[in-house]
Amino acid sequence: MFFLKELEKTIQLHPSYFGPLIRQHIHRELLQKEEGSSTGKYTIVCILDSFDISDGKVMPGSGSAEYVVHYKAVVWRPYKGEVMDGIVTSVLRTGFFVDCGSLQAFVGRRQMIPAEIKFDANATPPQWTDDGEQVIEKGTNIRIKIKGLRSEVDKMYAVGTMKERALQEEEAELLAKHERSARTSEDESEGSVSSISTTSLVLEHINNPAIAGATRSIRGEKYTDDDDDAGRSREQFDIEGVRYHTATGVDKKARRWLWIIGTACVAGWTLALVIFLMKGTYKPVSSRPHDPLASSTKGSGKKITMDEILSGQFYAQHQSVEWIAGPAGEDGLLLEKDSGNKEYLVVEDIRTKDEMKTSKAKTILMKEKSFTAGASAVYPVDVWPSKDFKKVLVMSDYQKNWRHSGTGKYWIFDVATQTGEPLDPQNPDSVIQLASLSPQSDAVVFTRDNNMFLRKLDSKEVIQITKDGGSELFYGVPDWVYEEEVFQGNSATWWSEDGKYIAFLRTDESMVPTYPVQYFVSRPSGAKPKAGEENYPEVRDIKYPKAGAPNPIVSLQFYDVEKGEVFSVNIEDDFKDEDRLITEIVWAGKTKQVLVRETNRESDTLKLVLMNVEQRTGKTIRTENVAELDGGWFEVSQKTTFVPADPANGREHDGYIDTIIHEGYDHIGYFTPLDSDKPVLLTQGQWEVADAPSRVDLKNNIVYYISTEKSSIERHVYSVYLNGTGKSEVVENSGSGFYDASFSAGGSYALITYRGPGIPWQRIMSTKSTNEKYQKVIEENKALDRFVRQHEMPILNYQTIDVDGFTLNVLERRPPHFDAKKKYPVLFYQYSGPGSQEVSKRYRVDFQSYIAASLGYIVVTVDGRGTGFLGRKLRCITRGNIGYYEAHDQIAAAKIWASKKYVDADRIAIWGWSYGGFTTLKTLEQDGGETFKYGMAVAPVTDWRFYDSIYTERYMHTPQNNPAGYENSTISDVRSLAKNVRFLVMHGIADDNVHMQNTLTLLDRLDLAGIENYDVHVFPDSDHGIYFHNANRIVYDKLRWWLVNAFNGEWSRIAKANPKAQIDAKSVERKSVVLRA
Repeated sequence: MFFLKELEKTIQLHPSYFGPLIRQHIHRELLQKEEGSSTGKYTIVCILDSFDISDGKVMPGSGSAEYVVHYKAVVWRPYKGEVMDGIVTSVLRTGFFVDCGSLQAFVGRRQMIPAEIKFDANATPPQWTDDGEQVIEKGTNIRIKIKGLRSEVDKMYAVGTMKERALQEEEAELLAKHERSARTSEDESEGSVSSISTTSLVLEHINNPAIAGATRSIRGEKYTDDDDDAGRSREQFDIEGVRYHTATGVDKKARRWLWIIGTACVAGWTLALVIFLMKGTYKPVSSRPHDPLASSTKGSGKKITMDEILSGQFYAQHQSVEWIAGPAGEDGLLLEKDSGNKEYLVVEDIRTKDEMKTSKAKTILMKEKSFTAGASAVYPVDVWPSKDFKKVLVMSDYQKNWRHSGTGKYWIFDVATQTGEPLDPQNPDSVIQLASLSPQSDAVVFTRDNNMFLRKLDSKEVIQITKDGGSELFYGVPDWVYEEEVFQGNSATWWSEDGKYIAFLRTDESMVPTYPVQYFVSRPSGAKPKAGEENYPEVRDIKYPKAGAPNPIVSLQFYDVEKGEVFSVNIEDDFKDEDRLITEIVWAGKTKQVLVRETNRESDTLKLVLMNVEQRTGKTIRTENVAELDGGWFEVSQKTTFVPADPANGREHDGYIDTIIHEGYDHIGYFTPLDSDKPVLLTQGQWEVADAPSRVDLKNNIVYYISTEKSSIERHVYSVYLNGTGKSEVVENSGSGFYDASFSAGGSYALITYRGPGIPWQRIMSTKSTNEKYQKVIEENKALDRFVRQHEMPILNYQTIDVDGFTLNVLERRPPHFDAKKKYPVLFYQYSGPGSQEVSKRYRVDFQSYIAASLGYIVVTVDGRGTGFLGRKLRCITRGNIGYYEAHDQIAAAKIWASKKYVDADRIAIWGWSYGGFTTLKTLEQDGGETFKYGMAVAPVTDWRFYDSIYTERYMHTPQNNPAGYENSTISDVRSLAKNVRFLVMHGIADDNVHMQNTLTLLDRLDLAGIENYDVHVFPDSDHGIYFHNANRIVYDKLRWWLVNAFNGEWSRIAKANPKAQIDAKSVERKSVVLRA
């Protein structure tokens, strides 16, 4: 039987989930843990609503928070005498087992199986049969009646019977009742018969004990799990808590009147429904699949709401799969953390994972979610198993620093004893910035207070490697600009494959100027202010190199583990210290050699350096100058892959795979031997590799990669042999779409993720690297599919336009019931940053979707010149003058749309965030109100001299070398901005990336020129993402209502406001905003 029940569950969340989407994370965790689970007394079928979430309680030691969630759910509980359908799972001589969802039943031969059905031991497979049509074997669908029940912690068991023909008897009696009801009105229409039948069913269910039990649950009466008679009489409570008694039986005269009244009500309801349908006011909710390429919307559905967008209800679920190599290099292993298993950290073989084998088929690394180390309770935030699976490096108490970095406490967990100890036993509470296990599983190197330390795990002694680290000198970890723009991570430490050497960066930022970030509400440092300074803002000083300012000086150093010695290697013809960026370090296998990728400060000259750490020598083996080739730049890359020599397998020398430029497009090449500067071309054509190489299968000489070969707005997964032949698609017959892949350590298996344009899905499959055939779907997003079907989605129109001889990708989002005879306002949304891409066939339901589907506007995205995946000619044309071509192309596209019959040319706006905010303002400045009337810029750069050096100089050179380019790219022509009807600027005051200085200097220019046709909103203590204290919600609310007012003409009226001497208060009426179609 099914009941509606109010339940309670405690959900624990890691600090990384804290933020504006925390309710979504809690709800998602609730769904994953509870739906389909069994308490032993009932099964939770469907969670309807989480109506009360408590304040979080921070757990000591871990930083995680616990939330008590009260929710409503439909639960199922079987009862003695209930008839159920199931599938036979096992057949024995003594009977057979039946799986009825979360209930497992046994039907025994003794008094439970009809005498004519007998066990046939000679049959294959074994079966019970009556020698006629009835055969019961594994997989047979069968109907049984429950005779007895037993509950355990997470499972329910029952004894069932086939001997009583319970279901047939029930069906026969119910059918007879229905036929009697129908005969009493045989002269009525078919609809009336149906209505009366419905009425009889309703009245029948009123007297049904099961329904009565469910009704009590809905009314709020406590449902008890040990209640075998859900319909027994008891005192009940109504919705307001007033006590009343269960109703007594109804006499015949009253029942006759009840039938008459009930029949009249149903007939009246049917008549009203018919009238409603005939008037045409009813639109059936759309049940169409999510077809992102549909040219029209059939039916009608719910409007997309901002709450649904911001709470992440349209997000696709993606299963995170972490591949791991076995101690002997075994392939196809998965590392699973807290994934619903009884054990917390497990390594499983993908081939045996779902076969319910014994625990020998998996390696249990950590049984529990927490452990104690001395007096400390440790709650892991992140874990890293050693290569031999004997130890686990554990981090707890994580505290975020910048975008990719943070600190925590680190522990060594022993798998055999299931116990842990501090990484530094002498300083168990010390805060550590980074820790890394050696490939040999015998040591850990870590950075604390910007100095490096080493602990060999056969000893409790900690060896200090460097001693002069401090606030301006970093060892093994990057500073702010290298973390943000080079490594996109928190590590600048690399172990050699044999564990004998450690390479690390020494970063000296003593010459880098400081930028102060102010916090007016919070104190991120956690420090208590000095007495008398409580009312002053906290200031965090960041070493931030702006364009043209001194960069941090980085150098590569090495540590000899056996000798305990730090040393460096000199390089012939190296860049000068102030002109060098070190962007990648790759150990060349066991050869004690290191590949080092360096560029000059402006990122247009590349040097690949080969170092020998034993001989302590280094030389440049490859030099490229793209300034001479196409005037472009080198992007930062960490995809270089070492390929060791294997003469028996056709590889005579060591080599490496790297991204190269071939005929104006990014491709991959194989360089062998290591000092060769001429690659074997692995890919070529007028398309580009996007993630290459994704994996190299050294056993079979296969390289896996992702490219845009089919379309620049799609991604597909391919493989090719190391000699450049045998290219093939990994996902055979893949249709149009955007595919991603994550490969196992040896490349034999891949997690394929379909990211759109339809509802995303994921599956793990075998590749050509293995002869085994394996395929398993692990995510289908069925719930999301159902949710999307209920809503009216925008119509997506992918197309291209020609601007100055360049073909640009465009995505037009139209309202669901688009009518070409109407006039629509248009919002342009773009990012436009160098090498970026916004127009792609990814599934995405976002703010732009809401604007198109619910506000009824057209939203257009154009990837103009400077964006990615269409070749270097289109991408690099913007160098030295960013902003000009980006704005020019947005204006050109807007002119095309303004000329369309279904577009209202007087209502065209543009918006963007970060680089998109810069392009928005640059477009308004360049257009001068001719095409665009409105603009909305969030966290914009307004002067590239204010942005960080490594990013800016890559695309603009230094201000010293390109002063005119920087002047042109600045938002400076405020007189032109004044020609627009109005624009909006929003910024976070504590933005450590695009400093508030950008917006403030623009406002000063506007003030000096006396220009006032703009609105501005600043957010205290918010960084570049603008989240602090509900800020993100305010950003999007401001954007949408500001846009509504713009397209409704409110800003035009404000610009031409006429004062009135007197206003009659009685005549003033509040009017709601009306959206024009």
